[in-house]
Amino acid sequence: MGVTVDVHQVYKYPFEQVVASFLRKYPNPMDKNVISVKIMEEKRDESTGIIYRKRIAVCQNVVPEILRKSLSTLVILCWKTVSILKVPNIQLEEESWLNPWERNMAIQSHCLTWTQYASMKEESVFRESMENPNWTEFIQRGRISITGAGFLNCILETFASTFLRQGAEKGIRIMEMLLKEQCGAPLAE
Repeated sequence: MGVTVDVHQVYKYPFEQVVASFLRKYPNPMDKNVISVKIMEEKRDESTGIIYRKRIAVCQNVVPEILRKSLSTLVILCWKTVSILKVPNIQLEEESWLNPWERNMAIQSHCLTWTQYASMKEESVFRESMENPNWTEFIQRGRISITGAGFLNCILETFASTFLRQGAEKGIRIMEMLLKEQCGAPLAE
């Protein structure tokens, strides 16, 4: 079935400052779930000016122990042995395309861990706000679907939906804090 989480935020800061803060947002003591972020590839298309980045984030496995044990028990009852949820960390791949001339950045990310049981994808955009060119609009849509866990699919998807929504809210708070620290008070209308 799957669940979708949509986020929309307007940062009252210029595009360049918002993107710079986003790119150095993690790791951060305000979110201990993100352990590390490593740039795997970065290149600029000389004809368009678009900067492409591929990053890998290592995050703590946040699936509650009770769900890990429940799925392991279910799998054992079905005569399979899988310890897929018992991994300590998960990896996410993020690709971004920054167009400094048009003042937008598109981001796509997906989970590299648990791919045979779960699909997690996010698409995000930072762009100059239509309301005020000195502000930046952030739009994100995340989708998670779980398969192979029987009746626990729905429970795991509900947990994932709650975690994604809370993570998005925390990410926005971190961005606001970083922007305020680095750039001062938000720009007025």
